[in-house]
Amino acid sequence: MEREVLLRAEGLYRWYGERCAVAGLDLELARGDVLGLLGPNGAGKTTTLHMLTGNLAPSAGRVTVAGHDLLDEPRAAKAAIGYLPEQPPLYRELTVGEYLRYCARLNGIARGRAGEAVRRAMARCGLEGMERRLIGNLSKGYQQRVGIAQAIIHTPPVVILDEPTVGLDPIQIREIRELVRELGRDHAVILSTHILPEVQMVCSRVEIIHRGRIVWSAAMDALERELAAGALLVRLARPPAPGALAGIPGVEAVEPLGEGRFRLRHAAGASPAEAVAEAAVRGGWGLLELVPERRSLEQVFVELTTAEEPEGRREAA
Repeated sequence: MEREVLLRAEGLYRWYGERCAVAGLDLELARGDVLGLLGPNGAGKTTTLHMLTGNLAPSAGRVTVAGHDLLDEPRAAKAAIGYLPEQPPLYRELTVGEYLRYCARLNGIARGRAGEAVRRAMARCGLEGMERRLIGNLSKGYQQRVGIAQAIIHTPPVVILDEPTVGLDPIQIREIRELVRELGRDHAVILSTHILPEVQMVCSRVEIIHRGRIVWSAAMDALERELAAGALLVRLARPPAPGALAGIPGVEAVEPLGEGRFRLRHAAGASPAEAVAEAAVRGGWGLLELVPERRSLEQVFVELTTAEEPEGRREAA
């Protein structure tokens, strides 16, 4: 089935004087996608989100939202976006209902339909019964829910959330993550976050930005395959010389780790675990441990974002 692309960015650049904050960024988002956008501080994430939402004009490049060019048709394009910035745009002196009715009118919802739009957004965000509560008296978690409600009150096809779980306690984080998953069923969602496990639990795709460039792009299933690194960790009671391990079919390199432990590198998808176990039994090496080594998203993130210069976009197979 053909993907319904709702957001496309092509060749985005943003210069601040002589400093290039975003360089040649391409991005595509379809309905049902939940894209995790990762990057260290200063990588260009916030500048990218500001360009995608029409709050900042790119120095070069093009953004289309639901078929509308963001520069040529700004009103139509922005009407297709719901945006929650890192600091939710809340009026603490208003009640939840007053604020959401105000947001409904800002988003062009007719007065006669505003009440239904408010009730629908409150129900989706778990705010039933909160309509008369002052926003200033709500917990941080419920304030975030109100922020998400204002972003989806006009049922936009594209929803962009910038650090929606910052400052929340573990229970609130779990609730917001579940809400993001639910939004992903009907919308195209971008989730910008520093919390790496959050991306693995919530997102269907991940992209890492470093120095203004996308240096990693993968669907989550491809990422899982990539994280299954091509190595085995072995611990032996009576270890042989490394050369004996290197001679096992399928073992490409041997790295001694001390105290009878070794890292055995092999080709992706061709684990020599069975051959290693057989060799250990034949040689009387006393096999104590034999497990596949698994890389973490954090390791991938650190490798890509500590390089002096980005090598260019990597696509996981």
